[in-house]
Amino acid sequence: MGASLAAAADATARFVRTLTGWRQLGFAVLIGAFSALGFVPFEFFPALLLGFAALVLLLDGVHFQPRPLLRAAFVGFAFGFGQFAAGMYWVGYAFLVDPGAHLWQLPLGISGLPALLAFFTAAGCAAAAYFWCNSWPRILVLTATYALAEWLRGHLFTGFPWNLPGYGWAALPSVLQSTAWFGVYGLTLLTVLFGASLAVLLDPARNREWLLPVSLTALFVVIASVGSLRETFTPTTFVPKVVLRIVQPNIPQAEKYLPQYVDRNWNRLLDLSRVQNGVTPTHIIWPESAPPFLLQRSAVSLDEISLLTAQGAVLMTGAVRADELPDGHRRFYNSFFIFGGSAQLIGVYDKFHLVPFGEYLPLEPLLSALGITKLVGIGSFASGQGPRTFHIPGAPPVGPLICYEAIFPNAVVSEPRPAWLVNVSDDSWFGPWAGPKQHLLIARVRAIEEGLPIVRGTNTGISAVIDPLGRVTASLGLDHEGVLDARLPDAIAPTPYARFGDLLFILMLATCALVYVVRTQRK
Repeated sequence: MGASLAAAADATARFVRTLTGWRQLGFAVLIGAFSALGFVPFEFFPALLLGFAALVLLLDGVHFQPRPLLRAAFVGFAFGFGQFAAGMYWVGYAFLVDPGAHLWQLPLGISGLPALLAFFTAAGCAAAAYFWCNSWPRILVLTATYALAEWLRGHLFTGFPWNLPGYGWAALPSVLQSTAWFGVYGLTLLTVLFGASLAVLLDPARNREWLLPVSLTALFVVIASVGSLRETFTPTTFVPKVVLRIVQPNIPQAEKYLPQYVDRNWNRLLDLSRVQNGVTPTHIIWPESAPPFLLQRSAVSLDEISLLTAQGAVLMTGAVRADELPDGHRRFYNSFFIFGGSAQLIGVYDKFHLVPFGEYLPLEPLLSALGITKLVGIGSFASGQGPRTFHIPGAPPVGPLICYEAIFPNAVVSEPRPAWLVNVSDDSWFGPWAGPKQHLLIARVRAIEEGLPIVRGTNTGISAVIDPLGRVTASLGLDHEGVLDARLPDAIAPTPYARFGDLLFILMLATCALVYVVRTQRK
């Protein structure tokens, strides 16, 4: 039996290594798509690990072909394209909100975004091919270059760190606890290393290298065990006398701003906020861009907010804001308003990490000439100044995050440090399934990294209260209209990641590089 398995593994490795041309690229796309099963909502992490193992074998084959760097770049691009296209297919739903204006852009959206992101994977694989060798240190160099490429994906050109390999452990939340020490980029590096090391097990010719995958298996058992202990011995505690009411109006995106629905949508927010169910909320949270008009210019609506907050409740809501410019034009912001008792304006926060093609159009003169428009109909939004902390009545200091601002590690907290984060969003843009669930997981990992509770208020779900260990203490599911009344979890002490950011990740990269250099120079 063992001999048969070894023969099958050897045949598989030989088959993958001997692929060339279109067969090689097609196989890379399929393996990349298969690896996306590791992400939410499937959460089949073995697929992600095996995907990286297959990538090693593909690059082994490239190593012995002409122009290996170029071939490695193509293989990396194909692998990345398959993974991003399968894992983020939900981007296409955004083009269906207003099909008359944007349906023709759908093919560009569902293929263009994966292609752009795949260039980072291509660069990582090409860099790895430059240092490739015929022994196990090649796994270290692929790990380092791939993880660095993922870090760059999260930072260059405004960044888009969605579905990082570290998020592939959603099925094992105890493993996600490790992000409190080295963040999701550190977990990404270890995930790539673990998966790539499994290539050894598919190649009996390298049976002397079995110690690497065995050691990494043991490491992840330790990581999961420590994470489980952390969860066990860190119970959720709650801030006294704070009662949150998260309003989830469940308004279809296509109906949000239509004139015939404006009154209905506004009254739904008010009616849900006033629900009598035996709970008296101290803080009411509406989702991103909840008012279907410019709130600051509607005296009647401000009067209604005054009535809503007359007993001292605090209202926090996303809303579009407009500034009048000297030339008569308006500058728009995607903002977050905090109203105290009797609608006293406590603070305004402007979103600073805007969504390309959603909230602003890159290279606007050129793309506009080609007929490409952004998805949100109002003019391009201006950017705010960055994370802020607000002191509010009846609760600890809070830091707002609007929509996908929550996806950026080490960029969600300002000084002074808040005691909780509010993430308002409208995930109806993300489709009815995978996108909102992935967004929720990302917010859970931000909570673990920072040691802060995160309260998510979304239009169509998933609204949730997340404790500082990433555990969901209360939630309201997708496509439900209603309110979520919940308590606010306490923060814990700042985590190592909150204090040092990506320093440990950088040290891990340096360690991979150092071990690679030492081992290859001995040969």
